[in-house]
Amino acid sequence: MVELAPSILSCDFSNLQRDLDQTKGTDLKMIHIDVMDGIFVPNISFGFKVIKDIRDKNDYFFDTHAMIVEPIKYIEEFKNSGVDRLTIHYEACENLDQTIKEIKESGMEVGLTFKPATDINLIIPYLDKIDLVLVMSVEPGFGGQKFMEDSVEKIKILRAYIDENNLDVKIQVDGGIKTTNVEKVIDAGADEIVSGSDVFGKDIKEQINKYYEIFKEKSL
Repeated sequence: MVELAPSILSCDFSNLQRDLDQTKGTDLKMIHIDVMDGIFVPNISFGFKVIKDIRDKNDYFFDTHAMIVEPIKYIEEFKNSGVDRLTIHYEACENLDQTIKEIKESGMEVGLTFKPATDINLIIPYLDKIDLVLVMSVEPGFGGQKFMEDSVEKIKILRAYIDENNLDVKIQVDGGIKTTNVEKVIDAGADEIVSGSDVFGKDIKEQINKYYEIFKEKSL
C-alpha cells in the first residue's frame, strides 16, 4: 500500500513535538525531514540536533531529504542523528556514485532526487543503485508551492522502467500534494507521498486518516 511521509517543515516549530504527538494513533509509519543549507536551495531549515532530539521521542522511519551541497561530508552526522533513509540531489554531488556507496555503507537507505528542470534520463542509470527515487513536483526549497503537473509523466516513466527491469526501488513524490490531487500521482505509480502543509497546516490526525482512507481505497 502507498505510504504517507508528512513533512515536518510545515510543523509549528515552537511546538514541534506537540504536532508530532498528533500524528500518533494513526497508520503513519514515517515522517519526512527536509534539511536545507541555504546554498543548494535559497532557504535554511534545521540541523542534526533537531533530528536527534525528535528521534528520541518518535518511533517513525526518518525519511530525510538533504537539499545541501556535497552531502557526502555529512553522512556520519545524518546517521548518528537517527536518519533511516537519506535522499540526496543529483545536482549536489561531485561524485554521485561515491556518495551513494558511502550512504549505503553507513547502514542508511539511499534515495536520489533531482530538480524539476533536470532531464529524467540522467537519473535512470542510477535506479539499480538506490532504494528510492524522489520526484520533486515543486522547486525544492520552500513548502506550500503549487503542484507541477508535468511531474505525473515523470512518475509514469520511472514506474515503467522500474517494473520492466524488476528493480526494488520505491517512487516518492514531494511538492504541492493534497488529498484533492493525490490520486493522480498514485495512479501514475507513486509508492510514497510527501505532504507538508496539507497535513500539519490543518487538523493533523484527521488529515493523516484522510490520506490513508484514499490509499486503502486505491489498493483494493
